[in-house]
Amino acid sequence: MIPILLVGTGGFLGSVLRYLLGGWVHRVLNNPWFPYGTPAANILGCLLIGFFGGLAEERQIFNPEARLFFLLGVLGGFTTFSSFAYETSALANDGQFIAASINVGLQILLGLVAVWTGSVLARLI
Repeated sequence: MIPILLVGTGGFLGSVLRYLLGGWVHRVLNNPWFPYGTPAANILGCLLIGFFGGLAEERQIFNPEARLFFLLGVLGGFTTFSSFAYETSALANDGQFIAASINVGLQILLGLVAVWTGSVLARLI
């Protein structure tokens, strides 16, 4: 039961952080035609999970409970593939095929680069 509570509590915190980041990005960019908040959360989350996952592997800085809470819970709740899929579908349904394609390419490519970068940074520390 403890692992479920750790992941659930972390997921709650990650989801709230994603919501706050998305609102902030939307206010800063003030551009309603593209859902910038979701790629910001996904790319930042990928960077963080690459970095902290790398630290966990290289330096064993997390005990199993901390890994559940932070890596699966907080960062799992912070990144959001379901929002990505929904927003991409909405762009395509609105006939914004170029924006939908950019959204897919941007998040996948930059997400993978961010995970790799975080992992490299973890090894350098």
